[in-house]
Amino acid sequence: MLQYFRGIKEDLECILDRDPAATSKLQIWLFYPGFKAIKMYRKAHWFYTHHMVFAARCIAFHCQEKTQIDIHPAAKIGRRVFIDHGTGVIIGETAEVGDDVTIHQDVTLGGTGKEIGKRHPTVGNGVMIGAGAKILGAVKIGDNSKIAAGSIVLHEIPENCTAVGIPARVVRRDGKRVDYYDQVNIPDPVQHEIDSLRAEIEELKAQLRIAKGEQE
Repeated sequence: MLQYFRGIKEDLECILDRDPAATSKLQIWLFYPGFKAIKMYRKAHWFYTHHMVFAARCIAFHCQEKTQIDIHPAAKIGRRVFIDHGTGVIIGETAEVGDDVTIHQDVTLGGTGKEIGKRHPTVGNGVMIGAGAKILGAVKIGDNSKIAAGSIVLHEIPENCTAVGIPARVVRRDGKRVDYYDQVNIPDPVQHEIDSLRAEIEELKAQLRIAKGEQE
């Protein structure tokens, strides 16, 4: 129980630290649905891990009714997780969320309907997930990565990356831009070889001209 209250204290402090609109812990306690959802999840998760599934599901159900945030009590959520605004957030049964993660509204950590067993995402420490992003399947999001608003992630994102788009692609890694080709503008390998041969022919022609000039 002491650990539970320590966790709630950390949850309050992380919101106060990350949200410029938060002016006091009392304000967060009373008016932040994301905080209410995390608080109720932690209770539900305790019941779930102690084999009181019915009680856990009751708490999760009331949490969804009150906050419009749906967190399965079996999900594993780390310390200092901030659900900002929160409406429409869904976190599935086998999802795992690390420490110091920020999740914005309308985010889904869901399944694709094809997997069994581990079927929801694993989100590393320090990750930021933008509004409306969907991370689907048993994919991993590396530590300190950012998922842009509205993106759909279907594959693993390495650590320290920024992913954007549908489907999401890495556009920055370790603070540096990553060049990419889309499926329409992908280079033609045959044309690349032709261009290389043309360059070699032109070089040979130039060498022949030089040799002829020396002979003359």
